[in-house]
Amino acid sequence: MFNLLHRTASKSIVLIAAALALAAAVAASIMFGVTSIGLDQVIASFIAFDGSNSHIIIQSTRVPRALIAAAVGASLAVAGALMQAVTRNPLASPSLFGINAGAAFFIVVSTALFSALEMKTYTWIAFLGAALSAGIVYLLGSLGRDGLTPLKITLAGSAVTAFFASITQGILLVSGKAFDQVLVWLVGSVADRTLDMLTAVLPYMLAALLGALLLSPHINVLAMGDDVASGLGQKTALIKGLAAVVIVLLSGGSVAVAGPVVFVGIIVPHIARYLVGTDYRWIVPYCAVLGALLLVAADIASRFVAMPKEVPVGVATALIGVPFFVYIARKGGGVS
Repeated sequence: MFNLLHRTASKSIVLIAAALALAAAVAASIMFGVTSIGLDQVIASFIAFDGSNSHIIIQSTRVPRALIAAAVGASLAVAGALMQAVTRNPLASPSLFGINAGAAFFIVVSTALFSALEMKTYTWIAFLGAALSAGIVYLLGSLGRDGLTPLKITLAGSAVTAFFASITQGILLVSGKAFDQVLVWLVGSVADRTLDMLTAVLPYMLAALLGALLLSPHINVLAMGDDVASGLGQKTALIKGLAAVVIVLLSGGSVAVAGPVVFVGIIVPHIARYLVGTDYRWIVPYCAVLGALLLVAADIASRFVAMPKEVPVGVATALIGVPFFVYIARKGGGVS
């Protein structure tokens, strides 16, 4: 595959530049919106909080929103990269393979059946839904003599996504309480979130991101194909199982805090591979930074589409992702 950046120094410099761009985007996310706030006020809210409206907006709304967008973007992008490597399918992502839909379905069911639950409970419910849907997709995609193939797992993922989405919509139609509570969240949104929501899922996200980094050398071997990896002595079933755990933690945590945000897991891994090639020791950190940057930037843009109202960030990523998805599908690019 084409590799734009050939030298380790170049890859490091671009990664640092992307991290600086992410920091600038987070600062812009805190400053800009329906009410614009100067950088001096942002700094003052951290070192000399005075309880003014601008300081309250910064600390209770803007900062959590920016941090959640960054965490969710990084998690979904890394999850997508691992899924594409494990399945050898360039279209694999948590949103298209039913993982997000399964997590969302379980949360909607729990909202309809029970009163308000703690965020930690929703997190584990999302993990359960993500794990169940991932297992179903893998099982369906592995049926037949030829085993797991990119086409079969894509069809299985599409079917599971449609299944869970249909049942979710049916529950929302008959449960007014669930409809009122999760309608905006179900589109994918980081607005009106609190730091408590982030802290409930952040340990799992960080552990999974670290796990992805540790797995990256093994993913390089696995991406050569199961036969080659087995011939080199790799325990492919173990690596796939660990990768699945990482994917579930990243996807489930993201859905729990921000809803099923779509297409980030498709767009960013392809950009990362274009920049650094097929070495997952570089793809994983690039996906984390670029995924965070993409979602923070999309969230900023979503505030200005229909001023003074806001568009959920999931709509913004869909507008970006659909043309990209069509391009990748028509190109038929492989993952190696």
